Amino acid sequence: MSKETLISAKDLTVGYNIGKGFFDRTVLKAVNEVSIEIKRGSFFGLVGESGSGKTTLGRALLKAAPITDGEATFTDGQVSYNLATLGGDELKDYRKRAQLIFQDPYAALSPRMTVRDIIAEPLEVMGLTKTREETDARVREIAAKCRLNLEHLRRFPHAFSGGQRQRISIARALVSGPKFIVADESVAALDVSIQADVLNLLKQLQKDLGLTFLFISHDLSVVAHTCDHVAVMYLGRLVESAPTRQLFAAPRHPYTKALFSAIPSLDPDDRGRAQKLVGEIPSPLNQPSGCKFHTRCPNVIHKCRTTEPKLENPGDGHEVSCHRWRELLGATETA
Repeated sequence: MSKETLISAKDLTVGYNIGKGFFDRTVLKAVNEVSIEIKRGSFFGLVGESGSGKTTLGRALLKAAPITDGEATFTDGQVSYNLATLGGDELKDYRKRAQLIFQDPYAALSPRMTVRDIIAEPLEVMGLTKTREETDARVREIAAKCRLNLEHLRRFPHAFSGGQRQRISIARALVSGPKFIVADESVAALDVSIQADVLNLLKQLQKDLGLTFLFISHDLSVVAHTCDHVAVMYLGRLVESAPTRQLFAAPRHPYTKALFSAIPSLDPDDRGRAQKLVGEIPSPLNQPSGCKFHTRCPNVIHKCRTTEPKLENPGDGHEVSCHRWRELLGATETA
């Protein structure tokens, strides 16, 4: 693992035993053998349809979902933790180093607490400050970075707009001084103009505080604007991963191409080129054999139905899991 890598996962699997009896050992694998590396200071995007395992992977890297197989490590230059076996005092320490920004700013904040108390709560629960004066100083410091003033700290959440509430949620996540932040659909509930404001704030905080983000989103336009590396998930598996510009310029997996073709375009010539995804994502309890995407893929061949492709890196940093990606890429270039 590179010294610049903050989070590394190899064949990470998250499984839930959903059997109804003692002899029923049915396991639902929400994440299946995923391998990723998230560099320090990066804005790593994770995309895919609902049910693809994005949120579960994010929670596993926060040690909020069980890692049932594989490896995951966190190394920030001060500590190195094996997330699969983390517990006790090390887990308590990891909680202040890795935090989550929730999707819904309206549901994430207690209506009975002032903004000051909401932001201060992690400090008090984790025992990171010893006096009220020390707590207040830290709250004011992080609130200012999130563009909240002293008057805001005295109010209750109902007095704020959605964008302001999300800034409060961000301040609460940052108050413990984390290095790794999982932003799970953190701008999805906001208007487009407010989204831009929050995204610009996240990028500024990344620069000022040296943060590393795992940015989970359905909005590919937002991901293209914000992230420097993007991974694509389908049915619990990683199907493609590459630097953002490289991925958006030349996607290699048919699933990624279909997702990108759904991005609205002002060019009327693009309207007839969109690849439509037929059908729904299969149930993780009844997964297809071979390539998990073959039931919806327009380029399927017999091998796709029988043999599952491995995630392949040809040496240019662009990983893809598809038997025919070279053939299809060549056809695209000559078209």
